[in-house]
Amino acid sequence: MVEQKSLLVDIEDGHKLHLRYIAKPGSIGPVVFFMHGAVENGKIFYTESNKGLAPFLAEHGYRCFVGDLRGRGGSTPKIDSEATYGQTESILYEIPEMLNFIEQYTGSRAQYWVGHSWGGVLMNSVFARFPSEIQHVKACVYFGSKRSLYNNHPSKLLKANLLWFNVAHYYSKKYGYLPAKKLGWGSDDESLKSHAQSADWAQKNPWIDSDDGFDYSSVLQHIMLPPTLHIAGVKDKALAQPIDIKAFISESGNGIQELKIYGKTHGHQHNYGHIDMLTHKHARDDQFKDLLAWFDRFAVGGASSQ
Repeated sequence: MVEQKSLLVDIEDGHKLHLRYIAKPGSIGPVVFFMHGAVENGKIFYTESNKGLAPFLAEHGYRCFVGDLRGRGGSTPKIDSEATYGQTESILYEIPEMLNFIEQYTGSRAQYWVGHSWGGVLMNSVFARFPSEIQHVKACVYFGSKRSLYNNHPSKLLKANLLWFNVAHYYSKKYGYLPAKKLGWGSDDESLKSHAQSADWAQKNPWIDSDDGFDYSSVLQHIMLPPTLHIAGVKDKALAQPIDIKAFISESGNGIQELKIYGKTHGHQHNYGHIDMLTHKHARDDQFKDLLAWFDRFAVGGASSQ
C-alpha cells in the first residue's frame, strides 16, 4: 500500500512550496527528489490514485518527494502579474529549500534525482551552483530534458520558434505572466521572468544566468555530475529529440551519461512522446523498469560509482 501526503515548505513573503510525499507506510528506503519542467507541475510524476512514476518507485521501497516550484501545483500563492521570481530563484533558492526540508524530514539527503524536460536543466544548474550536493546523489534520470533546441522538425518550429519564442512573449506582457494553462499550452503557468529566462536558454544561447552572469556550462566542464540516464521518446519531435539531448549531455561536463530512446522500433511497447513517456500505462514495463535498473547499478556508491 502506497500512501501520499502534501508537505509545505515555508519560504519568503508568505510563499509556500509544495512537496508531495509518496511512500509505503514506515518506509526507510532511499530518498528520490523529482522536479517538473516548464508550464508543468509535479503531477507529471503521479496521480492521487497512485499511478505514475513516483508511486511506481514507492511500490519498490523508495521514498519519493515530488516538488512544485513557486506558484505551481500545490505551492501558494499562484503565479500572477505580481510574481517577480524566475528560474534563477528556482535554482538558487527554491530547489535548495526543498532539499533542505527533505533532509530535515527524513534525516537523509535525497540520493536520487529525477527530472522531466526543463526540470533536468534546473537540476544540473543546481549542481553547478552547489557542487557539494553531488556527493549526496548516487544517480539521476532525466525524461526528455534538453537545454537548447537544435532540431528543425516542423512541430518544433511551431511549438518553440513561433509559440514559445514569440507569441508567448505577447501574452506574458499582456497579462504580466504567461497563462499557459488557460491557453492550453501546459498544466501550469509561468512567471514573466521564468518564461523569459527559459526561452533565452532554449534558443541556443550560452548557458549563462541573466541575473548575475554565472556561467553554468563553464563550471560543469570541470566537475563530475552523478551518473545520469537520459530518456528520449521516438514521438518527441518538438521538444527533446536525441540531437537536443546530446547537446545537453555535451555541455553537462564529465561523468557517466547515457541516452536511451523509447519506441516500438527499439523493442518497447509504445511510441512515447514528451508527456506520455511518464504517463502511458506501458511505461512501467519500459523506461520505469530501466530507471530501477539504473538506480540499482549505482546504489552502492555515489557520483563516482562505475
